[in-house]
Amino acid sequence: MMPKRSIVKEAKGSSVQYHKLTRSDDGFIDTQFEKPPPKVPYKAIALATVLFLVGTILLVIGALLLSGRFVDPKYNDRTWPVLIIGIIMFLPGIYHVRIAYCAYMGYQGYDFDDIPEFE
Repeated sequence: MMPKRSIVKEAKGSSVQYHKLTRSDDGFIDTQFEKPPPKVPYKAIALATVLFLVGTILLVIGALLLSGRFVDPKYNDRTWPVLIIGIIMFLPGIYHVRIAYCAYMGYQGYDFDDIPEFE
């Protein structure tokens, strides 16, 4: 519990107010308990965006290879590796991009601290 403070006026006609602390003041101030503004991990967000974009491109190419309509059938041996690598890149990319977007928009339960930082 914070100690009570009494207001003391300086001089007659002065608008300055001073707060006289009680003897039970324990040395704490209110601002030391405020949470600092979040640090945005720009490198991690950039990496997540690159993973998301490259994974999306690889998934589209893999889907075209799988359909066989737009790509020559002689490249069918590259279909599954491209799809698997695309999924491996897409999933963590979209996960972290979504967290960054929701934290930026201020949604409840999302914070930039949920994204790992790279040094």
